Amino acid sequence: MNVLELSEQEIIRRNSMNELRAMGIEPYPAAEYVTNAFSTDIKKEFKDDAEPRHVSVAGRIMSRRVMGKASFIELQDSKGRIQVYITRDDICPGENKEMYNTVFKRLLDLGDFIGIEGFVFRTQMGEISIHAQKLTVLAKSIKPLPIVKYKDGVAYDSFDDPELRYRQRYVDLIVNDGVKETFLKRATIIKTMRAVLDEAGYTEVETPILQSIPGGASARPFITHHNSLDMDLYLRIATELYLKRLIVGGFEGVYEIGKNFRNEGMDKNHNPEFTCMELYVQYKDYNWMMGFTEKLLERICIAVNGSTETTIDGKTISFKAPYRRLPILDAIKEKTGYDLNGKSEEEIRQVCRELKMEIDDTMGKGKLIDEIFGEFCEGTFIQPTFITDYPVEMSPLTKMHRSKPGLTERFELMVNGKELANAYSELNDPIDQEERFKEQLKLSEKGDDEAMFIDQDFLKALQYGMPPTSGIGIGIDRLTMLMTGQAFIQEVLFFPQMRPEKVTPKDAPAKFMELGIPEEWVAVIQKAGYNLVSDMKDVNPQKLHMDICGINKKYKLELANPTVKDVEGWVEKI
Repeated sequence: MNVLELSEQEIIRRNSMNELRAMGIEPYPAAEYVTNAFSTDIKKEFKDDAEPRHVSVAGRIMSRRVMGKASFIELQDSKGRIQVYITRDDICPGENKEMYNTVFKRLLDLGDFIGIEGFVFRTQMGEISIHAQKLTVLAKSIKPLPIVKYKDGVAYDSFDDPELRYRQRYVDLIVNDGVKETFLKRATIIKTMRAVLDEAGYTEVETPILQSIPGGASARPFITHHNSLDMDLYLRIATELYLKRLIVGGFEGVYEIGKNFRNEGMDKNHNPEFTCMELYVQYKDYNWMMGFTEKLLERICIAVNGSTETTIDGKTISFKAPYRRLPILDAIKEKTGYDLNGKSEEEIRQVCRELKMEIDDTMGKGKLIDEIFGEFCEGTFIQPTFITDYPVEMSPLTKMHRSKPGLTERFELMVNGKELANAYSELNDPIDQEERFKEQLKLSEKGDDEAMFIDQDFLKALQYGMPPTSGIGIGIDRLTMLMTGQAFIQEVLFFPQMRPEKVTPKDAPAKFMELGIPEEWVAVIQKAGYNLVSDMKDVNPQKLHMDICGINKKYKLELANPTVKDVEGWVEKI
């Protein structure tokens, strides 16, 4: 790496790394470092009247106070932090005191990994700590951490810019309290969900991510190209149609927890790549699935939060069963005053106009109803509520309602104003399914780029016979948001999708060289802040000369300095 691309701190740390090697200490040793304790366990298990416990721990140096021959550091391991007391004579029992005087005091920095062997004790201030008897260098940190300082519970120098936090999640996890806890809770959510499904006897499976037809949902897909097959493929938008094929094949119940991809908008509730759990069980219907879902979410909430309640946006949400059940057309009537039962597409379009909604000719009856519900109803359901019995136009994969003509046996679970789950009594009539797909094709031809494709192989599978089945999809990211009280989806994704970082525009070296500037000085001039030739237009030549000569000296570039007259000549040519 060009030395001019490094900060002063990075240069100092790289020099420290070289000094360590010159002393015979490898800053990145290959050997295993054996630990026998974690910080949290040490504190939890400490007893004042017990024999001193000898421990071997490892972690990052997060803070330190050097007081001559004795020092305190705060060591952060994978579970938490603990104070370590280090004295010169304890870690350097012989004549040679370099490990303390040179290595610890001068060559080690905040963020470096070290190993500590010693015994546990309580300081005079009452803090459980480790008295170090041996220090081992495990890994050097080249970039300085943005260390957050706390005083009276208030954070200073916070690393809280969302743009930086999401791009550099590794730094966010190191320095910001509570971030790691969110992701540990996410892991608990998935682990508990798996346990419930496995205990029920259902089989976890894997289905293709690259698909020739993107089915199972109404969404815009990502398209890629397979070179060997010379064909376009799609990143899956749902796992539904493949999981139903397995029900046809004889599985009692199958589920998959995996990534789906939708080439749509990004906001605080949506990421183009998201995690979903889909479950399909034979001989069940959507009524059974509502009860199963209530028990599943209640158990997850207890596992994560210790109770059936969670708090988000200042609201307490209870996942204790049972949940309210409300047909979608009743919900629309309740919130808008309009009864859409039995209304035609044109009549619903007129309702939209009266409600002053923005609609277009590509929207069919189902999309219009969905838009009304989304604008006037969805955000009002804070406590878990099953919205049921959707019109057939909104549900191309759902079985017709057994007693309500024109409606289907489908529910969406709304929590905190957003959809968390979507479930059906699955359509298993192959003739009806083919007709529904054809209706979707008509919508596509009208310009609806979220309409479903016709999957002929799935129709063929249904023709072999699929038993009565109920299925559900639950968004893991949104569920994690609810269970951890996070208002933004980016807070529960390790690496959310981001726009490319803005790059400072720079002129090519050749443009600077046209002014007579030697090539080796171009990077120096740009390091001084003159990225474009035009940036030098009104600069004082003496200031420019002083800046670049200072950089030459500071970074020990050993270039032959130009004269002030040389610099004046460069500026005059602009």
